[in-house]
Amino acid sequence: MGRDVTGAGGFRRSAVIDLGSNSVRLVVFDGISRNPAPIFNEKVVLRLGRGLNATGRLNDEAVPLAMEVMARFNAIARGMEASPFEVLATAAVRDATNGPEFVAGLKSRLPGVPIRILSGEEEADYSATGVLCGIPDANGLVADIGGGSLELIRIENGRKRDACTLPLGVIRLNDRADGDLARARALVDEDLARVGWLEDVRGQDLYLVGGAFRALARMQIARTAYPLNIVHLYQLAPDTAREMTDWILSASKRSIERLPGVPRKRLDDAPFAATVLRRLMRHAQPNGLVFCVDGLREGWYMHNVAASVANNDPQDAVAREMCCMLGRSMQLPERLADWTAPLFPDEDPGADRLRAVACWLSDVGAHDHPEYRAEQTYLRILRLQGVGFTHQARAFLSLTLAVRYGADLSVAYLQPSRQLLDPAQFAHAVVLGQALRLAYTVSGGTEALLDGTRLEMAGGTLSLHFAPGRDVVQGESVRRRLERLGSAMNMPVRVRDH
Repeated sequence: MGRDVTGAGGFRRSAVIDLGSNSVRLVVFDGISRNPAPIFNEKVVLRLGRGLNATGRLNDEAVPLAMEVMARFNAIARGMEASPFEVLATAAVRDATNGPEFVAGLKSRLPGVPIRILSGEEEADYSATGVLCGIPDANGLVADIGGGSLELIRIENGRKRDACTLPLGVIRLNDRADGDLARARALVDEDLARVGWLEDVRGQDLYLVGGAFRALARMQIARTAYPLNIVHLYQLAPDTAREMTDWILSASKRSIERLPGVPRKRLDDAPFAATVLRRLMRHAQPNGLVFCVDGLREGWYMHNVAASVANNDPQDAVAREMCCMLGRSMQLPERLADWTAPLFPDEDPGADRLRAVACWLSDVGAHDHPEYRAEQTYLRILRLQGVGFTHQARAFLSLTLAVRYGADLSVAYLQPSRQLLDPAQFAHAVVLGQALRLAYTVSGGTEALLDGTRLEMAGGTLSLHFAPGRDVVQGESVRRRLERLGSAMNMPVRVRDH
């Protein structure tokens, strides 16, 4: 189904202000469905936590600016009729001696808006829930770095286990070490050594959350000319991550600054974030690293979603939602999944789920101009704001749907899929795309006509069967597209009337 609607007023909206040690951010989410859909997302870097380690107080220069920013964000959230709307304050406000005074001032400027100072445990819980929003079966260690603190959460089979908060945010670490990276390294080792359960996550994945870690990912994406400029679920092998941190710690600020898309306000934080990451890798010894955009704010969002909805698969949910908004039928996709199944007898469960998602997305280009339909659909799916899609899943689904709409495999816009998929995955996507193209040609996008046909692989031949009386939909276009499917599978084809 589509996003939850509240009636004549349109989509229900929710909003949260994340008041952190480094920045303050307002996010307004559209609807209350399975996947967060931000429609307004603005950040202002204030560095409220600068100097906190020495003075015990919030940065005096940043406090009046914070009041101005919060008043603006309050006006926007109220103007967008967001409800619920809440302010979440984290480490800087939590630890500062003038934190209560600051919150009292905020309450006078934001009457009626709940303002919560999160404990370290609550902050860790929201961060872990945010990661699980997009990766329900996550297994390993979540590390959420802010300006004031580092939250560590052990996740086992999609459930939160151990958690702790450490004073290793990039601003606080810089302050504690007086800007000295060698001293910072020693402090990180000292703090991590006290987390006894880190041994339990060795050999598992490390999920990296927070703006400072995201900045590292953006630097790596830029310097390696990676084909997809999306941080969420960007993955690195440990050796590559070590090389990345080595480069960040040795490169000049000017050389990093020249990289396209690198957030300039994060340049001073990068060496400290890289130090935390490098030492964390040494202690946790991860199998792989996964950068996650979803964290505290998305965790807050998921706490407002009904359990019956929150437990849905994120990939399936976003695909069904797009089908509802852009497709012609909510019944056809499940028929398509059954219809294409005989082509993939050795499919593993992950590939089976991805094929089902492709079927739900198979009509999203119906309303695009036919001259641009394949390209538009490819780019829409490749760049989709869907929390559950790995980069390889994006590349697979976008290629599948481009082929479904008749894309020439030599076109330049398919290059990301060529780079992100191995030859077997690429061929698999082409076969599925050709099968979906054939299905829509045979059926006109209707369940009744599709139900009168089936595909069969037997004796080294691919056959398209028509039920008695259904062969009226045969035609030159059907035979041509069946032959293209057979060519993609390296199999001869035939049409049968029974």
